[in-house]
Amino acid sequence: MAPRVVLVGPPGSGKSTAARLVAARLGASWRDTDDDVEVVAGSTISDIFVERGEERFRALERAAVTTALAEHDGVLALGGGAVLDAHSREQLAGHTVVFLDVTIGDAAKRIGLNRDRPLLLGNPRAQWIRLMESRRPLYEQVATATVVTDGKTPDEVADAVVQAVRR
Repeated sequence: MAPRVVLVGPPGSGKSTAARLVAARLGASWRDTDDDVEVVAGSTISDIFVERGEERFRALERAAVTTALAEHDGVLALGGGAVLDAHSREQLAGHTVVFLDVTIGDAAKRIGLNRDRPLLLGNPRAQWIRLMESRRPLYEQVATATVVTDGKTPDEVADAVVQAVRR
């Protein structure tokens, strides 16, 4: 069993929204590893970061990715930092992975860069830019296709993902 498509990208790229819409178009279920982490931990991602630290969160995230890749056969959205883990990147090999690319301007419009994003505390725009500079090569490494989400509605993003998957 393997997901039909895995979505990766930074905060604000629209992974969770796109996963729901793509799943509906493909007649599949959707899953988000951030949700899985919160269920297993019994708390929000922000609380995990604050109370247990990023290292603990990353361990939970890695386990969630491993489990979801093995168990889920629909559309899977990974947390924005899942690609930081070498094991998770290795596991993505052979899967259809779509990188939802976005610029800071559109990301800021979508998430405001200030709510429940522990890695964006302080100067959210500067943090997001640094985050994206370090992660972009990893998103590109695991991706089999890229969809630029800037200026697109969620439905347009979902349509573009479906087109990329069907190629």
